[in-house]
Amino acid sequence: ENPSFAAEITYTFMETIYLCIIIFLFVLAVFDLMVGVSNDAVNFLNSAVGAKAASFKTILFIAGAGIFIGASLSNGMMDIARHGIYQPEHFYFAEIMCILLAVMLTDVVLLDVFNSMGMPTSTTVSMVFELLGGTFALALINSDTLGLGDLINTDKALSVIMAIFVSVAIAFFFGMLVQWLARMVFTFNYKNKMKYSIALFGGIASTAIIYFMVIKGLKDSSFMTSENKQWVQENTMMLVSCFFVISTILMQILHWLKVNVFKVVVLLGTFALAV
Repeated sequence: ENPSFAAEITYTFMETIYLCIIIFLFVLAVFDLMVGVSNDAVNFLNSAVGAKAASFKTILFIAGAGIFIGASLSNGMMDIARHGIYQPEHFYFAEIMCILLAVMLTDVVLLDVFNSMGMPTSTTVSMVFELLGGTFALALINSDTLGLGDLINTDKALSVIMAIFVSVAIAFFFGMLVQWLARMVFTFNYKNKMKYSIALFGGIASTAIIYFMVIKGLKDSSFMTSENKQWVQENTMMLVSCFFVISTILMQILHWLKVNVFKVVVLLGTFALAV
């Protein structure tokens, strides 16, 4: 009999439901971090552990430091959820909550199953297709009012999916090329060849890793203002040249000190991937 009272009760009820969903999402996020980071940890620890570059505790310490630094400097990864796959302005808040809840549930189950069975997967690929699937399901329900093209950012979704597949092919090709070149240089009597090639090899490898970690990996970090980005972009060649000269000299000194430069490169790569 009292419309305002009924509306207030309904509003309070919906508020309670959304609060419960947010708490549930928070709990799911904890489990998602556990299975997601464990999956990524296997991906970037396998080279160092397999090559026995250091003790397992040392490798874990280096990777943990990299994860801490990367998380501290991160500017967030929610761009893909906000405007990468779907068009949030065409959904109600309740529908957005349904998509995110489905994504979190699926992500935890999927990654946990893959990790338990020892099967390789990617957290990024999982997240992209979970968002795409959840959005597609709700887009089918809302297809009477808006088309799929209005609800799903098809161009962006297609570009992300293509980038994933192309990146795998590029990484495979150049990884194979680098390994072939390294074997050509160091195979057969490699200890004698290290006298004049190890510093150059270590300098090139370290420069590539530092370029990937600092210039490419941290370009969207919280401390990277527009002025800093412009300065880095304008002075990329100078920075890369400085990295190369310093790292080459450092690798030669380490070789003179009887330090295994190959292990240093592997551990540096592990740290960069963790960041």
